[in-house]
Amino acid sequence: MIITKAIIPVAGYGARRLPITKAIEKCMLPIGNRPLVDFVVEDCIKAGITDIFFVVSSNNTQLEKFYSDNSQLNQYLIKNNKQNLLPLVTPPLAKFHYILQPTDGKYGTAIPVSLVAPMVAQGESVVVLMGDDFIYNSDGSSEVARLLETVPDGGSALLGVNVPLDQVNRYGVLQLDKNNNFIKIVEKPSIETAPSTLINVSKYIINYDLLKTIVNYSNQEIEGEYYITEPINQYVISGGIVKAVTARGQYLDGGSVEGWLYANNVVAGNNL
Repeated sequence: MIITKAIIPVAGYGARRLPITKAIEKCMLPIGNRPLVDFVVEDCIKAGITDIFFVVSSNNTQLEKFYSDNSQLNQYLIKNNKQNLLPLVTPPLAKFHYILQPTDGKYGTAIPVSLVAPMVAQGESVVVLMGDDFIYNSDGSSEVARLLETVPDGGSALLGVNVPLDQVNRYGVLQLDKNNNFIKIVEKPSIETAPSTLINVSKYIINYDLLKTIVNYSNQEIEGEYYITEPINQYVISGGIVKAVTARGQYLDGGSVEGWLYANNVVAGNNL
């Protein structure tokens, strides 16, 4: 399956990581010497993604600066015979787009996708990945590329991660049919009632029909958050198919202090 566009929502305040996120955007928290979101971007580019749509708030300035060229820094490195460092500061070969999400408007995981929808052509599909977690493959392979290889043209899919059975009560667990198609998410089930050990990590392939369902849902007036899982549920109930694909790599999450520290240990350990 060929997809060239990815949506990465990064507009949140990162409240779970305060006070550090008062000064540093959550997606820019460092994993080693790189911001967290750069692992997401790298995975996309390895999979052939050429257009990356960041959905940002008006406060997001560090992200755009990171993915912009810095001519003064380049000149400094050249002048001081540090040209070998230029590849570390050269922006990736992709087009970066910054879509503003109003801080006083609707919120939730469905809203950023609906804001980018006008940039998606009819019949086109997109990848949707959150900006504060990623799937890490120590061999340098791309989880997004494997996801695209698994899903037929025009299909929709979500990526799942296996967890130990005794941890299922912490997550939204995927219920699947015999063909590994998504049925629904069971929130924080007991060990005895869990339909699987595969959890949702909010990484999707969204085809055009599902994208329209997400837009229609986002245009409604409801109380509270607009969760992307709701229109996905509606799409499946109406006969749409969303394939569940199990990740091969390791899920790393920067949303909590514990997860961020663990992610740094994993990445640093593999880079020694």
